[in-house]
Amino acid sequence: MFDTARLRDTVLAAWTASPARFREDANAEEDFALGGYRDRLVVELAQNAADAALRAGVPGRLRLTLADGVLLAANVGAPLDQTGVEGLCTLRVSGKKDEAGAAGRFGVGFAAVVSVTDTPSIASRLPSGEVHGVRWSREETAALVAARPELAAELEGREGHVPLLRLPFSDDSPEAPEGFDTLVRLPLRDEAAEQAVRRMLEEAGPALPLSMPALEAVEIEVDGRTRTISAEGWHVVAESGTFGPEQVAELFADRPTEERARPYWEVRWAVPGDRRGDVRGVVHRVVHAPTPSDEPLDLPALLIASFPMTTDRRHVAPGPLTDFLVARAAETYVRLLGELPATPDLLDLVPGLMGKGALDAAIRREIVKALPDTPLLPTISEGVVPGNQARAVEGQAAFLEKIAGIVPGLLPAGWSSRNPALTTLGVRRADLADVVDMLSGEAVEDKDPAWWRSLYEVLPADDPEAIGAIAVPLADGRLVRGPRGTLVLSQESGTFDPALLAPLGLRIVHPDAAHPLLLRLGAAEATPRTVLEDPLTHAAVSESLNSTDPEPVAQAVLALVDAAGLTAGEAPWLAELALRGADGELYAAGELLLAEGSLAGLIDPEVPFGVAAPDLVEKFGPHVLAAAGVLDGFAVVNDSDVLLDPTECDHDLDLEDEWLEAVLDLLPGLLNTDLDVPPVVREFTAVRDLEYVADWPSALALLSRPPLRAALRPLRVLAAGETVEVPSYTAWWLSRHQVLGGRRPTELRLPAGDPLLFGLYGEAPAGIDADALKMIGVRSTLTELLDSHGGPEELLDLLADSSLEVDRAQLRSLWIALAAVDPARVSPPEAVRVVLKGTVTVADVEDGPVVVEAPDLLALVEDRPLVLAPFDLAEALSEVLDLPLAGEVVTGAVTSAGTEKPVPPEVRSLLPGAPATYVEHDELLVDGRPVPWRFFEGAVHATGVDGLARGLAWASGQWGDRLAVAALLRDPARVPLLLAEADLDPTASI
Repeated sequence: MFDTARLRDTVLAAWTASPARFREDANAEEDFALGGYRDRLVVELAQNAADAALRAGVPGRLRLTLADGVLLAANVGAPLDQTGVEGLCTLRVSGKKDEAGAAGRFGVGFAAVVSVTDTPSIASRLPSGEVHGVRWSREETAALVAARPELAAELEGREGHVPLLRLPFSDDSPEAPEGFDTLVRLPLRDEAAEQAVRRMLEEAGPALPLSMPALEAVEIEVDGRTRTISAEGWHVVAESGTFGPEQVAELFADRPTEERARPYWEVRWAVPGDRRGDVRGVVHRVVHAPTPSDEPLDLPALLIASFPMTTDRRHVAPGPLTDFLVARAAETYVRLLGELPATPDLLDLVPGLMGKGALDAAIRREIVKALPDTPLLPTISEGVVPGNQARAVEGQAAFLEKIAGIVPGLLPAGWSSRNPALTTLGVRRADLADVVDMLSGEAVEDKDPAWWRSLYEVLPADDPEAIGAIAVPLADGRLVRGPRGTLVLSQESGTFDPALLAPLGLRIVHPDAAHPLLLRLGAAEATPRTVLEDPLTHAAVSESLNSTDPEPVAQAVLALVDAAGLTAGEAPWLAELALRGADGELYAAGELLLAEGSLAGLIDPEVPFGVAAPDLVEKFGPHVLAAAGVLDGFAVVNDSDVLLDPTECDHDLDLEDEWLEAVLDLLPGLLNTDLDVPPVVREFTAVRDLEYVADWPSALALLSRPPLRAALRPLRVLAAGETVEVPSYTAWWLSRHQVLGGRRPTELRLPAGDPLLFGLYGEAPAGIDADALKMIGVRSTLTELLDSHGGPEELLDLLADSSLEVDRAQLRSLWIALAAVDPARVSPPEAVRVVLKGTVTVADVEDGPVVVEAPDLLALVEDRPLVLAPFDLAEALSEVLDLPLAGEVVTGAVTSAGTEKPVPPEVRSLLPGAPATYVEHDELLVDGRPVPWRFFEGAVHATGVDGLARGLAWASGQWGDRLAVAALLRDPARVPLLLAEADLDPTASI
């Protein structure tokens, strides 16, 4: 039996001697029961069970049973002894101070029962088989205290509340269940206490056995339902040690005396074996020391460590001991990571820097500091390495396996390079472009073409830009960066002997490495046409004339031209290809003729053209040589989007620069405008080598028929947002050369052309299509001539040629047409076709020709060269020719005196608009010269019948009736007959 009476008497004596001690014990118990240990009943019961098992050296087992308002806690292990009873009846004095590994170390844990019961009891089975027990009773304790007058005042002040656990009583009928050594019986105070116990039992989890290793299992039975809690399936890593005297002095300087008597430390981490990476929902996310504290810990693992606690047992006390344990906790956590399987789940256990509290953050910092140098990460080909030696690349497993030997420290598939934990581990991320850079140089020198094809097979293709520089093995053994510019042999091109294409220096992908991915990344399928269009083929052709042995290049190119089915003019650049002539000399293809070709008979024999070697013609045929630039018929240049700029427009055509200048002259204003883009010819076609033709009749017969006729058609030019037609190069060149019977086309007219052009232009030869003649400059109508660029000036130049005959009626019609021309289009002529004293002739401008605008001025300028046209066109014609009007060179003033007379009424019947009077002169003088009439300052001046008739007809605006008026004035009786004749005249104005 326990000696409970002595303990009671001792405590009661102490209280009686010092009532303040009673109050102090009551307050302390209440603080622990309602404060630091208010929700730790289950934890404290488990802790006592663990310590009992530890002392007995047996696997700990605890059964918690809630039934009928009573909580029973049965455990195995060392039974409760007198020392233990004394420890339970004191505060802050533990009987386990010398027990290494004991969970209880403060001597206050059992106070947690006070929060739920007023009558706790403990019974233990001794090794002899006897069962001893101890109990506590708030009611009995209160009675004993009340019997002491010295404590009455204190008891009254506490409203009857007394310390429950300070006065033990013997249990007369203790019971211990079979299979267990100790039983704690807690009759629950009320419904609230029972609900609190139910909650604590429901929340109990693996943290109990994990934080108390001596406790192997915890059985919880509530209302007949039982569950068992154990640490099975958890991965636990622990470190522990003992402090030496110097460490105790240094680390425990700020800790209580009894803590210094326990110079042990322990750190333990645990993670669920079946769900590494997260302990949420399994244990409370707090630090266990070893019982749960209020220190938050957001790391994805359970931490149990012997941290020093503050007096409320809720928080870790700061200080050197805590700092020491923080470092040990970090080391142990890193060890934990190293012991776990190296799978991507491990990344879930890598902490970030942000913690939920100061302690959490401190532990994290130490862990993060150590991780990059810790071998944790598996690589595909190098085993487990530290994070700072590892690389992460996104991609499928097949791709990563393929590049593992090239990218050092490469993590397997599943280790996402986007996971921020990799940064914490010090892993270098390599994006796809970085990997592509690594796949070059010495690292891949030993890789055969088949290996490269297998790489293309697994290379991620969803980011073409990132993999655009992937290395490509060529058929000639080179390894080049990027598929762009390489050629992948197709079935069609595969018929070529590689040795035949070798002289072209092409970047042909090795057949064993060929893969469709290369085509998607910019490689071209090596058809005959794509091989021909390859820049390297172009370069080989352009340099072939300078080569010491151009024959292999020629053979390769001609074979490609044949296979591609090219036609003459389709690839004009081939004209630079060096080919052998019949004389054995080398020529550019464009300088060779086919001996049997149509052009050979048209060319001047003195022109330095060669003739293609017969063996080349026999081997490849004339059509292949013609397609390669050898001249069969006329060579045609085809181009598109040609900029009309001297630096851009160069097709090696005769006088092309002059044609360009002439075209730009047709685009008014553009040469003086700052254009972002020069004028552009959408489709450019031209016939070359025209300057070497000797047989023009035969040449024009070819040029005027399809397909060469297309080169004569005007070109459409896009300039300043407008489309303008301009003469083609071919038409322009022909118009400037003597290609029609020794004359230029612009000197000739169509045989059926405008009669007004007769005498001015020669007649074009028959037998050539009229439209073709018009396109090369042969004139057809006066209107088309004047509408053409430079046409008005051309006509004026012809009129100034005295060797050409022009009759007076033709001249009048030409002046009428010229009067309608915009003066801005015409440069003033130096000589003009005029009428001088009735004769058509040519006069220099210096001879003073004038344009006559009124018939009454003719007499004043009859000695001058006259430009005569209908008077209503005189002013316009004066501006076109930049010649003065007659009225601008004479004064025209009437200088003689006359007599005003009425106009005969018969005349007014013929001329309703005639003035009422006129001035009759015996001799009419104008500017001192005798003239027959003058309309001056609104009055008609005249001498004689003819002068009067002209003056009145002009003044009334009926100049065409002047002869009729003269007849009327001579014989007034004839007025009825004249009026009748006028009625019959369709041109009469009356």
